[in-house]
Amino acid sequence: MKILFVHERFGALAGAEANAHITATELGLRGHSLGILHGPSTGKNEPAWNTTFPNRFPLQCKDNADVARAALKEFGPDVIYVHKMADLNVIEALVESGVPLVRMVHDHDIYCMRSYKYDYFSREICTRAVGPHCVFSCLASVARNHNGGFPLKWVSYSDKKREVALNRRFHRMVVVTRYMRDELLNNGFDGNRIEIHAPVPRMGDPNLRSSFSDRNLIMYAGQIIRGKGVDVLLESLALLDTKFECVILGDGNHREYCEALSQKLGLADRVKFKGFIPQEELKTYYRECSAVALSSLWPEPIATIGLEVMRYALPVVAFDAGGIKDWLLDGHNGYLVPWMDRPKFAARLKELLTNKPLARQLGENGLQLVSERYDFNGYIGDLETMFQGVIREQQALRN
Repeated sequence: MKILFVHERFGALAGAEANAHITATELGLRGHSLGILHGPSTGKNEPAWNTTFPNRFPLQCKDNADVARAALKEFGPDVIYVHKMADLNVIEALVESGVPLVRMVHDHDIYCMRSYKYDYFSREICTRAVGPHCVFSCLASVARNHNGGFPLKWVSYSDKKREVALNRRFHRMVVVTRYMRDELLNNGFDGNRIEIHAPVPRMGDPNLRSSFSDRNLIMYAGQIIRGKGVDVLLESLALLDTKFECVILGDGNHREYCEALSQKLGLADRVKFKGFIPQEELKTYYRECSAVALSSLWPEPIATIGLEVMRYALPVVAFDAGGIKDWLLDGHNGYLVPWMDRPKFAARLKELLTNKPLARQLGENGLQLVSERYDFNGYIGDLETMFQGVIREQQALRN
């Protein structure tokens, strides 16, 4: 097959880029011809991306629809695989091309004007489809500008409605959890065109297991932004009446607030903020960790850090938010805690810290689950089957 990837960045950056690159690399190794229609470069790992994508079509500052049409004409793909792309003129050009279209839904961008289905002030999870309330109740037309310059930006409601309408015309929407499937259904997408293909985390070290020592180490790894709930994690830790240590691995604009809160709660001697650390260094914490805390309050599409730590047979405690329940089975590989229930979160952490045989068993259950359900070769094979099916469907319609 000739597969044209479409993504708003070129190079390594975050989870969406990692997924696009590792998927494309394996598809290339399987003999498929690859191209990419892409936005600006990230400046990271570009040589590897150049190797994976021998056919590259960079978007310009204007006339991007024409660039997309030219790329389709030159490359002649059998199927188009869109990852993240905010330029609706590009999306419209792809939809009108008649080429079989597949979209990977990485997050909530398509159906949420704020992109995270979460009220910053009340911290409540939004359960409604895109509608006028987004403007008049949520005030989502005014959003933070993360691109520098003026701190706020205007988000168009009519553009969001147009984006939803265009994406409904894709032949397949790929989501990572049942939660995201339900969000698409809530926004009027055809259930017959939605498939769940969960991303596969990095393979763990088969020889690495935690000692589950009396150190009672709790680990948090991720961004420190308000939606990740590190402040609520700290408030939960303050309720723990047993010996523990906690390391907070990551960074973000909520870190300073959380460090001050840790001091205020009397946790400074037991909670350490380490910032971002290299992947290999994570293993030093995996060797001592007794529990992984995932305190997200916003509806995580899947929270891949949970899948990753399960590769190392570590139990997870998390709030029930978004797609986490797809892989965290309460009492089997950790504990799923009611949203924002701090006493219950603390109680579940205490169970794992004071009952090491239980913590070890839940960790082993998680390793078995992630090994059976999230297999990389199976993931790529399922994508190939889906692409081929979409191509056949569209050929039959044309004939």
